[in-house]
Amino acid sequence: MSISSSLSNALSGMTAASRMAEVVSSNVSNSLTDGYGRRSLNLSSAVVGGRGAGVEIGSVTRHVDRGILGDRRLAGASLGEYSSLVSTMTRVQDVVGEAGSTGSISDRIVAVETALIGAASDPSSSINLSVLAEKLSDVAATLNTASQGIQTERERADASISDQVTRLNTALGQVEQLNKDITNAKNSGYDASGLMDQRQLAIDEISKIVPVREMNRSGGQIALMSPSGETLIDGEAKVFGFVQNPVITPDMTLQSGGLNGITLDGQQIGSDGVGKLAGGTLGAAFQARDSELVSAQAGLDTIAADLIGRLQDPNVDPTLAVGQAGILTDAGAVFDVANTLGLSSRISLNALVDPSNGGDITKLRDGLNAATPGASGNSSLLQALSTAIAEPRTTATDPVQQSVASRASSFEGEMGSRRVEFESEVSFANARWSSLKEAESADGVDTDYEMQMLLRVEQAYAANARVIQTVQTLMQRLMEI
Repeated sequence: MSISSSLSNALSGMTAASRMAEVVSSNVSNSLTDGYGRRSLNLSSAVVGGRGAGVEIGSVTRHVDRGILGDRRLAGASLGEYSSLVSTMTRVQDVVGEAGSTGSISDRIVAVETALIGAASDPSSSINLSVLAEKLSDVAATLNTASQGIQTERERADASISDQVTRLNTALGQVEQLNKDITNAKNSGYDASGLMDQRQLAIDEISKIVPVREMNRSGGQIALMSPSGETLIDGEAKVFGFVQNPVITPDMTLQSGGLNGITLDGQQIGSDGVGKLAGGTLGAAFQARDSELVSAQAGLDTIAADLIGRLQDPNVDPTLAVGQAGILTDAGAVFDVANTLGLSSRISLNALVDPSNGGDITKLRDGLNAATPGASGNSSLLQALSTAIAEPRTTATDPVQQSVASRASSFEGEMGSRRVEFESEVSFANARWSSLKEAESADGVDTDYEMQMLLRVEQAYAANARVIQTVQTLMQRLMEI
């Protein structure tokens, strides 16, 4: 081997060692960076004229286990979905109260039963009758507040859908641009690893909203598809649409056309509003808005209907005629069983017995339509009202015989059970996500290994420098001859 060839080989070795040091230092410095894929430098022996010509520096390889990455993203989507539903159901429970807790709907109804017993024990007491009117008003107000709270949660879910669709479109646009940049970088011979890191972060953001699977395309590009088969990007990114409703009332649903679903090119993508994009936080928002919270509203309306119906029964209050409102009303009118939707938001104390509206509390004892004051010691109506509220009955929507308080307690327990059910799913999803995240990290940057590589790079660099120093000595000896 000639001296010039030796010098060329050593220089190529030093250059390769310098490039390797750059790659290794990048790995070490980004060991804790999300989305960073470990790099390695591809080296091969250079051959010129059938002879070795040092080392040839190849491309930089970015190492990512796509199987673990894909599973981690799906687990993250599931974790986000159930975490969102837990948050929603926790707020619902805060609104309706827990069974047996102070201020809950069932607690308010029990207070009415207690007030009825107290009033029946001394029907001549205006204090007892005032307390009864107050407790009845409290029940109506609690149901009103709970219903409003449910609609507020639906508005929150609707706003969340709008925000998530905007974020989804933004992230898909970023992936589309990064796909193009990566292809251009590869075609130009540049290292596209940094762009791939940024694309991975953008896809991670998408996977929280919608579960996705990643598929390779030519030129280093990727396509994204939901597990159910909805393509999000394959070349050009799709742009999804959604129109938010700032105010939502109980009668507004997706099926009635009062609420909106996600659209693509102006067409709704599924009858449930979210179509094949279900599974992440976006699907959870639709499930909360159109299922969980609608069921909660229906439960409140059933309680309100049961309570009003018992107290406007002419068999309980003989002074009432069929078609006349009882002690509790539907916004001041008689309750119609065909108009139950949103009843809990409209239930109110009859103005005839509401002191704040100039009502006469003695009508609670004598009957709403009593023409003249009855005997102050007559407790028959109060006892009849107490029996009507406490006895087990079925309703048009609930075939189980229960008292009003028991029905309210069952509803509160059901809301709590849904929350616990979602919490169980969160625990499972979190354990799965943590395991996959740990496996992904284990396949990432190992700083111990990288430091060992750095020592080897140092040794290689020193060895090549020694060759150059030796060649320099030989050249000097030749020049001295």
